[in-house]
Amino acid sequence: MVILVSAVVIGVLYWFFGTELGCGIRATGSNPAMSRAQGINIDAMKVLGLSLSNGMVALSGGLMAQYQGFADINMGRGAIVIGLAAVIIGEVLCDAFFRKGCNFSVRLGFVVLGGIVYYLVMVLILWLKLDPNDLKLFTAVIVAAFLAVPYLKGQAKSSFHRLKKGGK
Repeated sequence: MVILVSAVVIGVLYWFFGTELGCGIRATGSNPAMSRAQGINIDAMKVLGLSLSNGMVALSGGLMAQYQGFADINMGRGAIVIGLAAVIIGEVLCDAFFRKGCNFSVRLGFVVLGGIVYYLVMVLILWLKLDPNDLKLFTAVIVAAFLAVPYLKGQAKSSFHRLKKGGK
């Protein structure tokens, strides 16, 4: 059921971001100055993007409450970190598999895969009998490690490039 819901959400998002309105949101996120120069109302696009993201959060919260049969005020704690980690891990994995880049639908799929990888690492941490109270620390370390991968890869390329040219 989770795979089906994820596939439907990815399909609807892919369709929406292919429309003129969706392209406006993507352009605003990429380069607001150029979007404004093209006549896109960037303030409206920002509000629409935030509305869309909050709608996705509401959908996931509703599905979670439906699955568990109850809702609690503490259920959403850490959801922003998990979402951020899913996006970062997904982007890093996508760039690792497709060195020259990939299209938007594949990137959406890799964000879902990033969330799965994040939870697999959390399960591994709990399986190793590490202290569950330190999960926030482990979460920060995981996100920092995946954030560091593109930076270190860029540094390695630039240092090898300088070395090849004969510089230090």
